[in-house]
Amino acid sequence: MLKYFSADWIFPVSSLPIKNGVVAVNPDGVIEEVLTEEEGKNLDLDIIKYKGSIVPGFINTHCHLELSHLLGQIPEQTGLVEFVQSIIKSRQGDIEEIKAAMYAADQKMFENGIVAVGDISNQISSKEIKAHSKIYYHTFIEAMGFNPERADATMDYVKGIKQAFESLPASIVPHAPYSVSPELFELIKAEAEKDNAFISVHNQETDDENAFFENKTGGFLALYEFLGLDISFFSPTKKTSLQTWLPYIKKQKTLLVHNTVSSKADIAFAKQINNDLYWCLCPQANLYIENALPDVDLLIEENVKITLGTDSLASNSQLNILSEMITLQKHKEVAFEKLLSWATINGAEFLELEQQIGTIEIGKKPGLNLIQLSNDFMIESDQLQRLI
Repeated sequence: MLKYFSADWIFPVSSLPIKNGVVAVNPDGVIEEVLTEEEGKNLDLDIIKYKGSIVPGFINTHCHLELSHLLGQIPEQTGLVEFVQSIIKSRQGDIEEIKAAMYAADQKMFENGIVAVGDISNQISSKEIKAHSKIYYHTFIEAMGFNPERADATMDYVKGIKQAFESLPASIVPHAPYSVSPELFELIKAEAEKDNAFISVHNQETDDENAFFENKTGGFLALYEFLGLDISFFSPTKKTSLQTWLPYIKKQKTLLVHNTVSSKADIAFAKQINNDLYWCLCPQANLYIENALPDVDLLIEENVKITLGTDSLASNSQLNILSEMITLQKHKEVAFEKLLSWATINGAEFLELEQQIGTIEIGKKPGLNLIQLSNDFMIESDQLQRLI
């Protein structure tokens, strides 16, 4: 038996919003019909009517479930270098407490209307949660090793983690330009080409990252000292971080995460090098760590594909894509329908799930969220009701 849901507005994403529209869903959650108000009236249906707007389930393209136990533990607005040091000092803990925090975060994401997640992992501790979750997860297993002599050993290690995830969707990815040697980038690229995998990488999160590659200055020198790494072998490239590393990854679909200090020249360079890039924004984490936001207007002007992420509970008070949308609405005045496409279909396309989720269309199983909008389509609350 079909259930018929209606609201003040239906936002299919794939087409114009429908005032007082109706969505028919079968018991498996699959969309069977999308009707106008008139079509719904003519069919004399038993319709459940809500005040608000119905939108597809959200996609969180960047999360660190493994860090969920660090909620409220890391100081805010210290800058990335000190933040990374705090994570390294704090991420170990009681296994059961860490697992309980991950289970709670997963459940909260489900309640927040998230249907799919691109999740960063450095170990296999999240495997059990993902295997039993109501959310679809693609795990990005991070390779980290700036010393070129450690490239082969690092790749062997992360291959072992990937194998341990067994049948769960996973791929090996670089952590960040400042933690991956050119030799390791080459191995990651070869693995991605072999598996036809897509890649996620932290990109240009702070000015220190560009300074390191341009002239070997800035806060990352203190980070390497903290880690006890001898980087005497490294010579600056005289280029920005993005312009240094992206040539290693030319063909793979790639998610650039954060992009806080990416410039117009960086974006132009990126377009020339790789024509299958997605740019992930995690605004609340950016404010938490650096108290800065990317040049969103520039990204829009350059017509790049944008997705949204939450980052982790070490750098955010919640894992809530609707809250990320509100932050961009408030600070960058981005129109709701644009935000909605970033939060749904763009993320689905990156994770190669666009045939199943991301829009309200017949044959898809996107999940349905009820949110509250003002008359001029401003998000009024980060609280929602998950209908299916």
